[in-house]
Amino acid sequence: MDTSNHHTMQSLFEQLGLPAESEQIKEFIKLHPLLRHEQIEKASFWSGGQAAFIKESISDDSDWSVLVDQLDAQLRR
Repeated sequence: MDTSNHHTMQSLFEQLGLPAESEQIKEFIKLHPLLRHEQIEKASFWSGGQAAFIKESISDDSDWSVLVDQLDAQLRR
């Protein structure tokens, strides 16, 4: 688990166990749009561990929460 305070979108994807190269991130975002009222942590494409990490990041306002918010916004475009 990454415990540093400087996180990037790439490190978030690595933390989630997902391919983390720039093009792979773009492809993931393209293939996994969120519905307007869908909460990011409840999206069907996450594993249980990924959903728990995202939910915890948001609820604890952790170092990851800013990137989770950015990912949420990108998944809604």
